Amino acid sequence: MNKVFSIVLCSIALTACSQTKKQQDSPAGYDFNAPVKYEMVSDLKEISGNTFYAGDPSTIYAIQDEDGKLFYWNVNTPQQVQHVKFGKHGDYEDVAITKDYVVVLRSDGVLITFPYSEIKTGMLNTVKEWNSLIPAGEYESLYFDRNSGKLIILCKNCDADRGKSAGVSGYELQLKEDGSPVLTGKFNINTENLKSAKGKSKGRIRPSALTFNNRTKEWFILASVNHLLIVADERWNIKQTVTLNQSLFPQPEGISFDIDNNLYISNEAGNTPNGTVLKFPYKGLQK
Repeated sequence: MNKVFSIVLCSIALTACSQTKKQQDSPAGYDFNAPVKYEMVSDLKEISGNTFYAGDPSTIYAIQDEDGKLFYWNVNTPQQVQHVKFGKHGDYEDVAITKDYVVVLRSDGVLITFPYSEIKTGMLNTVKEWNSLIPAGEYESLYFDRNSGKLIILCKNCDADRGKSAGVSGYELQLKEDGSPVLTGKFNINTENLKSAKGKSKGRIRPSALTFNNRTKEWFILASVNHLLIVADERWNIKQTVTLNQSLFPQPEGISFDIDNNLYISNEAGNTPNGTVLKFPYKGLQK
């Protein structure tokens, strides 16, 4: 009887250990095991980027990677989506909103801009395309830094990043008052730091989205192909990698913070029925 009891206890312990191992790791201040999950309408099955205007959590803006439309909705009613058309069929990967302009990143590095004020009119009259601002390559990550007033772009697949220690290329742009972007700087993320960061890397890093945590002063970089969230300090030194569970993050392509420091990650549907937006409320940092 004691022998049987011991076997049962061992079985329970092994099951508990197995379940513990399946828990999703999380960055500090967030619980990736307890998201608020929003199912997207069919038009956003291929949702590829999301953002807020000045962090205002009442309305979320998004694009999808096939149609030239900017979608927007009250964050609590994702089935009541409105949109405005800015372009023809294309491969649109990310979106950012400055003080006065919406900026959309196409996968070939082309930027599309139009005034934020024109969204609610339902008709965009001042859409412009900007070519040859950054080197040829494949791009998916765009972020507007309210602190510096700069647009930040990371390369997903560029010639400059080939090689064992090449890292990830990044570019800084500034918008003039008329909305025209100007390249003002470039940088490189040293992915050799991944070797000493908390977590594990999975080969060459291919960023799919990025945002900045203004409370912790850290960059949050999604790498959908690698199934990773990468956390880096202000100077792009990698501190942590979080392996993303594919059942919850089938294809993470968009990331943003609202003004209350809540984190939003959007997923293309992949092999699942719908695209999703996952909200991770800010829990605060443990002392």
